[in-house]
Amino acid sequence: MVDPTDRLRGLCLGLPEVTERISHGEPSWFVRGTRQFVMLDDHHHGADHLAFWCAAAPGAQQELIAQDAQRFFRPPYVGHRGWVGVRIDGEPDWSEIGEIVHDAYRQVAPKRLTDRLR
Repeated sequence: MVDPTDRLRGLCLGLPEVTERISHGEPSWFVRGTRQFVMLDDHHHGADHLAFWCAAAPGAQQELIAQDAQRFFRPPYVGHRGWVGVRIDGEPDWSEIGEIVHDAYRQVAPKRLTDRLR
């Protein structure tokens, strides 16, 4: 079984011009080194889960939480900006996680880079 953090890292670093660095004590992924789109939540501040926080389209946070509040949540600090928390402990659907990561990337990457995803 692949470590969930390594799997998330692979999804993020597989996108154009993405880099990784520690931000707020956790591995985080940035487009062109400045625009953060995903942050790991490895029991951040004592939370009882392994998850990540990511940028989301307007309304997506509420929709995902309403769909499954056990897997999705409003993260501290960035939840007010529409970011969504996604649990990756247990047995996540990695196909769905990949789509969520791609959607987060599209929220912050310049159009020239998002066009490369098509």
